[in-house]
Amino acid sequence: MILYVLIGVLALAAGGCVCVVWAARGGPRWVRAVAAVTLLGGELVRDSRRRGGRRNSGSDGGASADG
Repeated sequence: MILYVLIGVLALAAGGCVCVVWAARGGPRWVRAVAAVTLLGGELVRDSRRRGGRRNSGSDGGASADG
């Protein structure tokens, strides 16, 4: 079941990328709408990873505590 969900997410991501390229070349209105939603989703994911990375990174920049 999880495989079908992952395949669906991959298909949506690939379709969104195709729409972004097509919209950049002047596609129809619905393609531009799908491209805008795809780009907005990417921005939201990027912002959430940026915020989460600062808070919960767990890394110390390569320095170790034991020397």
